[in-house]
Amino acid sequence: MTALSNQDADKYLYYAMEIGEMMLTSGAEVGRVEDSIRRICTAYGASRVDVFTITSSIVTTMYGETFSPRTQTRRVSGAQNNLLALDQLNQLSRDICARQPNLKELERSLNRIKCGKRYSFPVQVLTNALTSGSFSVFFGGTFMDMIASAIIGILLKFFEAAMKRGSSNGLIVALLCSSFGGLLSNLAVFIGLGQNADMISIGNIMLLIPGVAFTNSLRDMFSGDIITGLVRFIESVLLAMTIALGFTFANFLF
Repeated sequence: MTALSNQDADKYLYYAMEIGEMMLTSGAEVGRVEDSIRRICTAYGASRVDVFTITSSIVTTMYGETFSPRTQTRRVSGAQNNLLALDQLNQLSRDICARQPNLKELERSLNRIKCGKRYSFPVQVLTNALTSGSFSVFFGGTFMDMIASAIIGILLKFFEAAMKRGSSNGLIVALLCSSFGGLLSNLAVFIGLGQNADMISIGNIMLLIPGVAFTNSLRDMFSGDIITGLVRFIESVLLAMTIALGFTFANFLF
């Protein structure tokens, strides 16, 4: 690798931060993010790299013999699990360490991952229906409960998409969605579409419950990233309490 100027070092650090941010928002643990950024910067000539990552921020400083210390910070938001993108980013990190591609190649590779295939909205709607209906039966619901839960799961997806356009606060969206789901569950029983409001609600709750986030929080804490693990744990608990509050409010109305 040729000697880097300050300007080139800033550019390579920018793409390392870009990869780290995309990994974090795709569901990677902070240890993986920090290690990837550190290895990428080292591959491009850094002699030392200090990375600090939590769920909402990444701070990186890299040092080298041919450039002065460079520091960049990222504010991270909008996390959404995407294991395909995470796998592609992991592979890109390995390729960078092996070949040290230039800036144009890096940009093309990142754009290809950003524009990669995602689940379409109709597929997400169908997945909601299957998940809601399946969990409703799994926990003891009847066939009619399954049908009602699947229909409500479809309506919840449309409602959630509409709410996310108007609010970026995840707790508010979860509260409104859980209240909406609880109201529809009781309404389905009231009009005779379902038989057990609790069994219908269970199927819908599984769409909202932060199971992956809770698991990731434990994984981070066991890996030694206590701060990030605690932050994710608190976020998961608050979200679960908000969801429970929404369904409780709906049941209280009926």
